[in-house]
Amino acid sequence: MENNEKKKENELVLIPKAERYVQYMIEVILKLPRTEKFNIGNEYKVSMYKMLSYIMYVSKIPQEDRLNYINYIDAELNVQRIFLRIMYKNKWIDEKKFKVSIDLIYEIGKIVGGLTKYYAKNNKK
Repeated sequence: MENNEKKKENELVLIPKAERYVQYMIEVILKLPRTEKFNIGNEYKVSMYKMLSYIMYVSKIPQEDRLNYINYIDAELNVQRIFLRIMYKNKWIDEKKFKVSIDLIYEIGKIVGGLTKYYAKNNKK
């Protein structure tokens, strides 16, 4: 498979993976204690929705601008990892939910890492 086709495939694979992750996390957030659902839960959702917007932009903008948005996606994933660790350490979520969430983020992160390498290599002038 040509490198360009692989990159396009990764961008397309990212969308359903992100959707599945967001859906799972919304279900987790809805089960948080009431005070945390509206505090950390709301911040988490905002971060996920920003990440989704950035994912959708990646395929719509010129190739030379894509690395910036991929970096934004990566930054939002890092924020979400921190939120997850806080939720787990405070026992607002159990170990199973934590592991499933981290695994979903890991899958997305692998794709984002591949896209970062591709665009960093191919944006050099």
